Amino acid sequence: MFYLIAVTLLWAVSFSLIGEYLAGQVDSYFSVLTRIVLAALLFLPLLRPRQLPKGMAPGLLAVGALQFGLTYICLYLSFELLTVPEVLLFTIFTPLYVALADNALRRRFSSGPVVATLIAVVGAGIIRYDGISNDYVKGFLLLQLANIAFAAGQVGYAHLVRHFRADTRQQWHGFGFFFIGALLVALPAWIMLGDHQKLPQTLVHWSVLGWLGLIASGLGFFFWNRGATLVDAGTLGIMNNALIPAGLVVNLLIWNQQADLPRLLLGGAVIGLSLWLNLRWDSWISRVRKSASADR
Repeated sequence: MFYLIAVTLLWAVSFSLIGEYLAGQVDSYFSVLTRIVLAALLFLPLLRPRQLPKGMAPGLLAVGALQFGLTYICLYLSFELLTVPEVLLFTIFTPLYVALADNALRRRFSSGPVVATLIAVVGAGIIRYDGISNDYVKGFLLLQLANIAFAAGQVGYAHLVRHFRADTRQQWHGFGFFFIGALLVALPAWIMLGDHQKLPQTLVHWSVLGWLGLIASGLGFFFWNRGATLVDAGTLGIMNNALIPAGLVVNLLIWNQQADLPRLLLGGAVIGLSLWLNLRWDSWISRVRKSASADR
Protein backbone atom coordinates (compact mmCIF):
# COMPACT_ATOMS: atom_id res chain seq x y z
CA MET A 1 0.00 0.00 0.00
CA PHE A 2 2.84 2.41 0.79
CA TYR A 3 4.09 2.34 -2.80
CA LEU A 4 0.60 2.92 -4.21
CA ILE A 5 -0.12 5.81 -1.85
CA ALA A 6 3.24 7.48 -2.53
CA VAL A 7 2.86 7.23 -6.31
CA THR A 8 -0.75 8.45 -6.10
CA LEU A 9 0.50 11.65 -4.46
CA LEU A 10 3.25 11.95 -7.06
CA TRP A 11 0.86 11.46 -9.96
CA ALA A 12 -1.70 13.85 -8.45
CA VAL A 13 0.83 16.66 -8.98
CA SER A 14 2.00 15.35 -12.35
CA PHE A 15 -1.54 14.86 -13.67
CA SER A 16 -2.35 18.55 -13.37
CA LEU A 17 0.94 19.56 -14.97
CA ILE A 18 -0.17 17.95 -18.23
CA GLY A 19 -3.37 19.97 -18.38
CA GLU A 20 -1.81 23.21 -17.18
CA TYR A 21 1.42 23.33 -19.22
CA LEU A 22 1.42 20.80 -22.08
CA ALA A 23 -2.09 20.15 -23.41
CA GLY A 24 -2.68 22.15 -26.57
CA GLN A 25 0.88 23.53 -26.52
CA VAL A 26 3.11 20.50 -27.14
CA ASP A 27 2.29 17.64 -29.50
CA SER A 28 0.75 14.81 -27.48
CA TYR A 29 2.68 12.06 -29.24
CA PHE A 30 5.98 13.88 -28.70
CA SER A 31 5.16 14.42 -25.03
CA VAL A 32 4.56 10.71 -24.51
CA LEU A 33 7.65 9.77 -26.52
CA THR A 34 9.82 12.15 -24.49
CA ARG A 35 8.53 10.73 -21.20
CA ILE A 36 9.30 7.20 -22.35
CA VAL A 37 12.82 8.04 -23.54
CA LEU A 38 13.68 9.84 -20.30
CA ALA A 39 12.25 7.04 -18.16
CA ALA A 40 14.15 4.47 -20.21
CA LEU A 41 17.40 6.31 -19.50
CA LEU A 42 16.96 5.41 -15.83
CA PHE A 43 16.35 1.70 -16.36
CA LEU A 44 18.20 0.63 -19.50
CA PRO A 45 21.58 0.75 -17.69
CA LEU A 46 20.12 -1.72 -15.16
CA LEU A 47 18.82 -4.11 -17.81
CA ARG A 48 20.10 -7.66 -17.29
CA PRO A 49 18.17 -9.97 -19.67
CA ARG A 50 20.12 -13.08 -18.67
CA GLN A 51 19.06 -12.69 -15.03
CA LEU A 52 15.37 -12.81 -15.92
CA PRO A 53 13.25 -15.98 -16.02
CA LYS A 54 12.82 -17.28 -19.55
CA GLY A 55 9.71 -15.83 -21.14
CA MET A 56 9.41 -12.83 -18.84
CA ALA A 57 10.90 -10.26 -21.25
CA PRO A 58 8.13 -10.54 -23.89
CA GLY A 59 5.55 -10.13 -21.16
CA LEU A 60 7.25 -6.95 -19.93
CA LEU A 61 7.29 -5.59 -23.49
CA ALA A 62 3.55 -6.19 -23.82
CA VAL A 63 2.81 -4.66 -20.43
CA GLY A 64 4.83 -1.55 -21.23
CA ALA A 65 3.16 -1.16 -24.62
CA LEU A 66 -0.25 -1.23 -22.94
CA GLN A 67 0.26 0.52 -19.61
CA PHE A 68 2.47 3.32 -20.81
CA GLY A 69 2.48 3.50 -24.62
CA LEU A 70 -1.18 3.14 -25.52
CA THR A 71 -2.49 4.52 -22.22
CA TYR A 72 -0.62 7.79 -22.34
CA ILE A 73 -1.16 8.45 -26.03
CA CYS A 74 -4.92 8.23 -25.44
CA LEU A 75 -4.63 10.23 -22.21
CA TYR A 76 -2.72 13.11 -23.79
CA LEU A 77 -5.07 13.23 -26.77
CA SER A 78 -8.02 13.41 -24.39
CA PHE A 79 -6.59 16.53 -22.75
CA GLU A 80 -7.06 18.30 -26.11
CA LEU A 81 -10.79 17.55 -25.96
CA LEU A 82 -11.61 17.66 -22.26
CA THR A 83 -10.87 19.75 -19.21
CA VAL A 84 -8.82 18.34 -16.34
CA PRO A 85 -11.97 17.73 -14.22
CA GLU A 86 -13.61 15.92 -17.16
CA VAL A 87 -10.56 13.71 -17.62
CA LEU A 88 -10.68 12.92 -13.91
CA LEU A 89 -14.36 12.05 -14.20
CA PHE A 90 -13.85 9.68 -17.11
CA THR A 91 -11.08 7.76 -15.33
CA ILE A 92 -13.44 6.55 -12.59
CA PHE A 93 -14.09 3.29 -14.43
CA THR A 94 -10.47 2.09 -14.23
CA PRO A 95 -11.03 0.10 -10.98
CA LEU A 96 -13.80 -1.90 -12.63
CA TYR A 97 -11.50 -2.75 -15.53
CA VAL A 98 -8.81 -3.78 -13.04
CA ALA A 99 -11.20 -6.18 -11.31
CA LEU A 100 -12.45 -7.65 -14.59
CA ALA A 101 -8.90 -8.04 -15.97
CA ASP A 102 -7.80 -9.83 -12.81
CA ASN A 103 -10.81 -12.15 -12.96
CA ALA A 104 -10.09 -12.90 -16.62
CA LEU A 105 -6.43 -13.74 -15.97
CA ARG A 106 -7.39 -15.96 -13.04
CA ARG A 107 -10.13 -17.58 -15.14
CA ARG A 108 -12.63 -17.21 -12.35
CA PHE A 109 -15.14 -14.68 -11.11
CA SER A 110 -14.75 -13.05 -7.71
CA SER A 111 -17.57 -10.70 -6.78
CA GLY A 112 -15.70 -8.90 -3.97
CA PRO A 113 -13.35 -6.76 -6.09
CA VAL A 114 -16.16 -5.93 -8.53
CA VAL A 115 -18.56 -4.81 -5.76
CA ALA A 116 -15.85 -2.80 -4.01
CA THR A 117 -14.68 -1.10 -7.18
CA LEU A 118 -18.23 -0.24 -8.24
CA ILE A 119 -18.65 1.51 -4.87
CA ALA A 120 -15.35 3.33 -5.53
CA VAL A 121 -16.73 4.43 -8.91
CA VAL A 122 -19.78 5.88 -7.14
CA GLY A 123 -17.51 7.74 -4.73
CA ALA A 124 -15.42 9.17 -7.55
CA GLY A 125 -18.56 10.14 -9.42
CA ILE A 126 -19.86 12.04 -6.39
CA ILE A 127 -16.65 14.04 -6.33
CA ARG A 128 -16.33 14.90 -9.97
CA TYR A 129 -19.67 14.89 -11.79
CA ASP A 130 -20.07 18.18 -13.63
CA GLY A 131 -21.33 19.40 -16.96
CA ILE A 132 -19.42 17.97 -19.91
CA SER A 133 -18.10 19.58 -23.09
CA ASN A 134 -19.29 19.07 -26.67
CA ASP A 135 -16.34 16.76 -27.40
CA TYR A 136 -17.15 14.52 -24.46
CA VAL A 137 -18.05 11.45 -26.57
CA LYS A 138 -14.70 11.27 -28.33
CA GLY A 139 -12.88 12.21 -25.14
CA PHE A 140 -14.81 9.62 -23.17
CA LEU A 141 -13.98 6.85 -25.65
CA LEU A 142 -10.31 7.81 -25.65
CA LEU A 143 -10.25 7.73 -21.86
CA GLN A 144 -11.94 4.33 -21.73
CA LEU A 145 -9.34 2.92 -24.10
CA ALA A 146 -6.65 4.44 -21.89
CA ASN A 147 -8.33 3.04 -18.76
CA ILE A 148 -8.59 -0.47 -20.21
CA ALA A 149 -4.95 -0.44 -21.36
CA PHE A 150 -3.76 0.89 -18.01
CA ALA A 151 -5.78 -1.69 -16.08
CA ALA A 152 -4.61 -4.56 -18.29
CA GLY A 153 -1.02 -3.40 -17.98
CA GLN A 154 -0.84 -3.15 -14.21
CA VAL A 155 -2.78 -6.36 -13.60
CA GLY A 156 -0.68 -8.07 -16.26
CA TYR A 157 2.54 -6.95 -14.57
CA ALA A 158 1.39 -8.24 -11.19
CA HIS A 159 0.45 -11.63 -12.65
CA LEU A 160 3.71 -11.74 -14.61
CA VAL A 161 5.84 -11.19 -11.51
CA ARG A 162 3.86 -13.75 -9.51
CA HIS A 163 3.92 -16.31 -12.31
CA PHE A 164 7.70 -16.14 -12.72
CA ARG A 165 8.25 -15.52 -8.99
CA ALA A 166 10.52 -12.61 -9.84
CA ASP A 167 12.24 -11.06 -6.82
CA THR A 168 12.86 -7.34 -6.35
CA ARG A 169 16.30 -7.47 -7.98
CA GLN A 170 14.91 -9.16 -11.07
CA GLN A 171 12.15 -6.54 -11.27
CA TRP A 172 14.77 -3.78 -11.26
CA HIS A 173 16.85 -5.60 -13.89
CA GLY A 174 13.88 -6.29 -16.14
CA PHE A 175 11.92 -3.04 -16.02
CA GLY A 176 13.84 -1.56 -18.93
CA PHE A 177 11.83 -3.90 -21.17
CA PHE A 178 8.69 -2.14 -19.91
CA PHE A 179 9.85 1.15 -21.45
CA ILE A 180 11.12 -0.55 -24.62
CA GLY A 181 7.61 -1.93 -25.07
CA ALA A 182 6.14 1.53 -24.60
CA LEU A 183 8.64 2.93 -27.11
CA LEU A 184 7.52 0.39 -29.72
CA VAL A 185 4.08 2.02 -29.60
CA ALA A 186 4.96 5.69 -29.06
CA LEU A 187 7.73 6.10 -31.65
CA PRO A 188 5.74 4.92 -34.70
CA ALA A 189 2.72 6.87 -33.44
CA TRP A 190 4.74 10.10 -33.30
CA ILE A 191 6.36 9.52 -36.70
CA MET A 192 3.04 8.78 -38.44
CA LEU A 193 0.56 10.93 -36.49
CA GLY A 194 2.49 13.58 -34.59
CA ASP A 195 2.63 17.29 -35.37
CA HIS A 196 6.37 17.78 -35.88
CA GLN A 197 5.95 21.56 -35.78
CA LYS A 198 4.44 21.50 -32.31
CA LEU A 199 7.52 20.80 -30.23
CA PRO A 200 8.40 22.24 -26.79
CA GLN A 201 9.28 25.91 -27.09
CA THR A 202 10.00 27.05 -23.56
CA LEU A 203 12.07 26.05 -20.55
CA VAL A 204 8.81 25.37 -18.72
CA HIS A 205 7.78 22.83 -21.36
CA TRP A 206 11.09 20.99 -21.11
CA SER A 207 11.15 21.18 -17.32
CA VAL A 208 7.66 19.67 -17.04
CA LEU A 209 8.57 16.93 -19.52
CA GLY A 210 11.75 16.24 -17.56
CA TRP A 211 9.81 15.85 -14.32
CA LEU A 212 7.16 13.69 -15.95
CA GLY A 213 9.71 11.50 -17.68
CA LEU A 214 12.31 10.91 -14.99
CA ILE A 215 10.21 11.07 -11.83
CA ALA A 216 6.52 10.49 -12.60
CA SER A 217 7.19 7.91 -15.34
CA GLY A 218 10.57 6.41 -14.51
CA LEU A 219 10.28 5.99 -10.77
CA GLY A 220 6.49 6.31 -10.63
CA PHE A 221 5.70 3.39 -12.92
CA PHE A 222 8.23 1.09 -11.32
CA PHE A 223 7.01 1.66 -7.78
CA TRP A 224 3.33 1.62 -8.80
CA ASN A 225 3.79 -1.76 -10.46
CA ARG A 226 5.87 -2.93 -7.53
CA GLY A 227 2.97 -1.99 -5.28
CA ALA A 228 0.54 -3.78 -7.60
CA THR A 229 2.34 -7.06 -6.90
CA LEU A 230 1.83 -6.67 -3.14
CA VAL A 231 -1.95 -6.11 -2.97
CA ASP A 232 -5.09 -7.83 -4.23
CA ALA A 233 -7.00 -6.70 -7.31
CA GLY A 234 -9.71 -4.94 -5.30
CA THR A 235 -7.24 -2.76 -3.40
CA LEU A 236 -5.32 -2.04 -6.60
CA GLY A 237 -8.50 -0.99 -8.38
CA ILE A 238 -9.60 1.28 -5.56
CA MET A 239 -6.19 2.96 -5.41
CA ASN A 240 -6.60 3.85 -9.08
CA ASN A 241 -9.53 6.06 -8.07
CA ALA A 242 -7.66 7.64 -5.17
CA LEU A 243 -6.01 9.85 -7.79
CA ILE A 244 -9.27 11.74 -8.26
CA PRO A 245 -9.57 13.36 -4.80
CA ALA A 246 -5.78 13.72 -4.65
CA GLY A 247 -5.76 15.49 -8.02
CA LEU A 248 -8.55 17.84 -6.99
CA VAL A 249 -6.77 18.73 -3.76
CA VAL A 250 -3.63 19.57 -5.73
CA ASN A 251 -5.62 21.76 -8.12
CA LEU A 252 -7.23 23.49 -5.16
CA LEU A 253 -4.03 24.14 -3.23
CA ILE A 254 -1.60 24.91 -6.06
CA TRP A 255 -3.64 26.29 -8.95
CA ASN A 256 -6.52 27.66 -6.84
CA GLN A 257 -9.08 25.66 -8.81
CA GLN A 258 -12.51 25.70 -7.25
CA ALA A 259 -13.68 22.43 -5.72
CA ASP A 260 -16.90 21.42 -4.02
CA LEU A 261 -15.46 20.47 -0.63
CA PRO A 262 -18.59 18.71 0.74
CA ARG A 263 -18.71 16.50 -2.37
CA LEU A 264 -14.97 15.93 -2.14
CA LEU A 265 -15.26 14.77 1.46
CA LEU A 266 -18.35 12.64 0.78
CA GLY A 267 -16.83 11.00 -2.29
CA GLY A 268 -13.55 10.39 -0.46
CA ALA A 269 -15.47 8.73 2.37
CA VAL A 270 -17.25 6.44 -0.11
CA ILE A 271 -13.91 5.47 -1.68
CA GLY A 272 -12.57 4.75 1.81
CA LEU A 273 -15.64 2.61 2.50
CA SER A 274 -14.99 0.62 -0.67
CA LEU A 275 -11.41 -0.08 0.44
CA TRP A 276 -12.63 -1.24 3.86
CA LEU A 277 -15.32 -3.42 2.25
CA ASN A 278 -12.76 -5.03 -0.05
CA LEU A 279 -10.52 -5.89 2.89
CA ARG A 280 -13.45 -7.48 4.77
CA TRP A 281 -15.21 -9.17 1.86
CA ASP A 282 -13.49 -12.56 1.93
CA SER A 283 -14.01 -13.00 5.68
CA TRP A 284 -17.69 -12.05 5.33
CA ILE A 285 -18.25 -14.50 2.48
CA SER A 286 -16.46 -17.20 4.46
CA ARG A 287 -18.73 -16.58 7.47
CA VAL A 288 -21.84 -16.64 5.31
CA ARG A 289 -20.83 -19.95 3.76
CA LYS A 290 -20.05 -21.48 7.16
CA SER A 291 -23.38 -20.26 8.49
CA ALA A 292 -25.21 -21.68 5.49
CA SER A 293 -23.44 -25.03 5.90
CA ALA A 294 -24.28 -25.14 9.62
CA ASP A 295 -27.96 -24.46 8.91
CA ARG A 296 -28.06 -27.50 6.66
